[in-house]
Amino acid sequence: MRSSTDHNLTSHAGSLPRPDALIEAWAANDESALTDKLRNAVVDVVRRQKELGIDVPGDGEFGKPMGQRVNYGSWWRYSWQRLSGIEPGEQTLYEMEARRSRPGEIVLTSFGDRRDRARFAAAYNDPESGITTGPRPPSPVCTGPLRYSGHDMIKTDIANFKAALAAAGVEEGFMTAVAPASCARIGNNYYKTDEEFLYACAEAMHEEYKAIVDAGIVLQFDDPCIAEGWDQVNPEPTIADYQKLATIWIEALNYAIRDLPQDRIRFHLCWGSWHGPHATDIPMRDIADVMLRANVGAYSFEAGNVRHEHEWKVWQDVKLPDGKLILPGVVSHATNVVEHPELVAERILRFANLVGRARVIASTDCGLGGRVHPQIAWAKLEALAEGAALASKQLWR
Repeated sequence: MRSSTDHNLTSHAGSLPRPDALIEAWAANDESALTDKLRNAVVDVVRRQKELGIDVPGDGEFGKPMGQRVNYGSWWRYSWQRLSGIEPGEQTLYEMEARRSRPGEIVLTSFGDRRDRARFAAAYNDPESGITTGPRPPSPVCTGPLRYSGHDMIKTDIANFKAALAAAGVEEGFMTAVAPASCARIGNNYYKTDEEFLYACAEAMHEEYKAIVDAGIVLQFDDPCIAEGWDQVNPEPTIADYQKLATIWIEALNYAIRDLPQDRIRFHLCWGSWHGPHATDIPMRDIADVMLRANVGAYSFEAGNVRHEHEWKVWQDVKLPDGKLILPGVVSHATNVVEHPELVAERILRFANLVGRARVIASTDCGLGGRVHPQIAWAKLEALAEGAALASKQLWR
């Protein structure tokens, strides 16, 4: 993975604002129109990232279907089109039957039964509260052996991105893929246990992971389930019980990349990108060691929003393994306020002073596309790059 010897690199968490024409093509499912629009849009989004000062750009997740401007789920729902052995369901993840946990035996409940939603029910149910999760399509259900069937889709994504990187003269870029634990949060009527289904997801999605790495592109796992799942266990479990479950998820991820180079893979952890209170989020100190069990070269995590910004202090006590990098979020998807570059620089300096200047890549809390207005999203990336330049003047002088 690219590192720097003269300034702090910049990147982001993945999703970027789609052009209206691309959104319309996805919504219309117009394959002929989509091919050209997608190719051109990826070229444009890589070029724009470079112009703003983003050192390690992504493809914006443009190859993941998103037929609406506001969409919080395209980062993992795309996998529904790339897996066989699943069929359309009738219920959304919010409508599915709630599942209750007990000490030593914890399971994920439905999205509608989350503890944050229960605690702030009036706010979540108020359409004028500003809390939104975008469209809620019915969840598919696994009804047979899970297999990866997205070979043509990932081949197209890779070709579009590599062409865009070459056109912009960019040294390195990254692409996202849903991690096994987050992929497995759909209905299952075939596999006998949750863990068996989890490993089936790991085996199937391995083909996509390998394709990305083999193409010379950095692979980023999107796996909010690792931290976000805490809120999806009802009633609240003990920290030890939850860490045990989350470790199983990480072990499945490690199995999925067992033959891939760690230094070409990064891992994104967040507490869910929806705009809500997040008062029931698990503290970073209770999940950091589990995250670091992932056999990857870099770790991306939320560090810029008001629920988690203070947790930079965790790295005073948690040791980042030798040779690893971090990508802390220094601008947030959770507010329309554009961060001041000086604040961005301060955030970068906090981490750099704890883990080392060359081991920090300035990033975003989560994907910006589909979560804030496009004009604001690009302004945030500009602030990120400007803040990184300010921090670099202090760290590399």
